[in-house]
Amino acid sequence: MQFNETMEQNPKAKLLQPVWGSKFFRRDVPAAIIYDLDAIQHQVNQLKQVFPTAFHALSIKANPLPSILKPLNQAQVGLEAASIGEVYLAMKSGYEANQVVFDSPAKSVEDLEFALAAGVVINADNLSELERIDALYKELGSKSRIGLRINPQIGMGSIASSSVAGKVSKFGVPLSERESIITAFQKYKWLKGLHVHSGSQGMAIKQLVDGVKAVYSLVEDIHSVLVEQKRTLDFFDIGGGFPVSYLPEQQAPQLEQYASALAQACPLLFDGSMQLMTEFGRFVFANAGVAVSRVEYVKESGDEHVLIGHLGADFMLRTAYLPQDWPHTFSVLNKKGNPKSGAEQVYSIAGPLCFGGDFIGRSVSLPKVEAGDLLLIHDIGAYTLSMWSRYNSRRMPVVLGISNGKVQVLKKRENLTDILKFWT
Repeated sequence: MQFNETMEQNPKAKLLQPVWGSKFFRRDVPAAIIYDLDAIQHQVNQLKQVFPTAFHALSIKANPLPSILKPLNQAQVGLEAASIGEVYLAMKSGYEANQVVFDSPAKSVEDLEFALAAGVVINADNLSELERIDALYKELGSKSRIGLRINPQIGMGSIASSSVAGKVSKFGVPLSERESIITAFQKYKWLKGLHVHSGSQGMAIKQLVDGVKAVYSLVEDIHSVLVEQKRTLDFFDIGGGFPVSYLPEQQAPQLEQYASALAQACPLLFDGSMQLMTEFGRFVFANAGVAVSRVEYVKESGDEHVLIGHLGADFMLRTAYLPQDWPHTFSVLNKKGNPKSGAEQVYSIAGPLCFGGDFIGRSVSLPKVEAGDLLLIHDIGAYTLSMWSRYNSRRMPVVLGISNGKVQVLKKRENLTDILKFWT
């Protein structure tokens, strides 16, 4: 990426112009997270256009801010929860129980009691969980729709830590246990759906399709044993994992390609006989967020230039520990928020935490950076703030939203009392 940019060449910086003149970003604000709310709505609209018959449950773990989740309820989408805490967040954000999909590999009896009583959709992770649900179902009854997660065992993607469809996985019932899976659907009359998720970001479209297709192969066999009970599968959840682009040179795949390939491989998913569900989060949120960090110091040692900023591994955990898998694009702005230009130097970008590995960028070419400049971190709308670390008791930054050129506070910056409250 060329960093000698004008405002027109850097749409991220142009988007933020309303922020610099607002009362929400002052000299004493060292960092801010900023969401393009119109871009989020655009991504949701695209999902609905490409998969018009599907129910879209956006993954809360990608972005758990109620101030963002609440307005999306009006777009007639749902939410996917990976914990009972996220189930609670979804319901407190105004979502009806049947709009919430609960996935977790470690659901406790108490979790299941809560979820069944609420009536949320539940994807059981294993056969033992089905036994727990059966006992609770007989005792409590429930309006919950319940599915079973299957590991398609198609192999790993390019990012091992986010791939979950190897021969062995912490998630789901292995597809190789085919007979046990079919027997479970025959045994439990409340079991009505299938769920699959092969991995996130490091999965090519073909791998995602192969994963869905592998689990889809169970449909006919399950229906054959349910025919005497006059039952059919009610829903098929294809999970999420659709990759996005984090670097200018990366060409992100098109969602239309994925939908077309799925329709060809698994036609029953689109004929209305089963409800199609999705769990896209990164696709909706990732490219709609940017972070701004004031450059506090620039250290020079020989040919090494190190920026010290206010966002590091506390905010970008995956980038700090697995930089080759989770790289990001950076720009530098002057104190007024305009892109800087001029001869470039190579910098390492360090965060504020007290350990040597707190770097979120290495060998990054930028125009000359000075203390007080603003570092712009692109495409941080998913899996960043939701993974905030409490190490060093750093205060979570202010979160702002921009829509139609207007700025609003989505979450206030934490104060010192908030930190004390957290630890006590």
